[in-house]
Amino acid sequence: MSEQVRALHKNSRLSPQKARLMASAIRGLNVDRALAVLALSPKKSARLYEKVLKSAIANAEQNHGLDVDSLFVSEARADAGMTLKRYRPKGMGRMRQRFHRHSHLSVSVSERG
Repeated sequence: MSEQVRALHKNSRLSPQKARLMASAIRGLNVDRALAVLALSPKKSARLYEKVLKSAIANAEQNHGLDVDSLFVSEARADAGMTLKRYRPKGMGRMRQRFHRHSHLSVSVSERG
């Protein structure tokens, strides 16, 4: 298998659970097909994955000299990032903890063949 070229987006303000839905939608697709899927999706994670995928394509072309037409998404992941802990007042003087989750998005592309 040929080399994988990666691109990352760290600490995106999006929960990993929501981001994994788009990651599984584009995994294994050709890059032009994956960009089409991301462009038609209304989700916030689609916009973020589109940026990361374009960056991975540019890295493959500029830094590694790979052919863009033969690239496919070999890996798309959403890992848990930092979690901000905030508190919200509830009834009878109590507090409720709320979590603002972040994620690290990564996309790897490689040549088919």
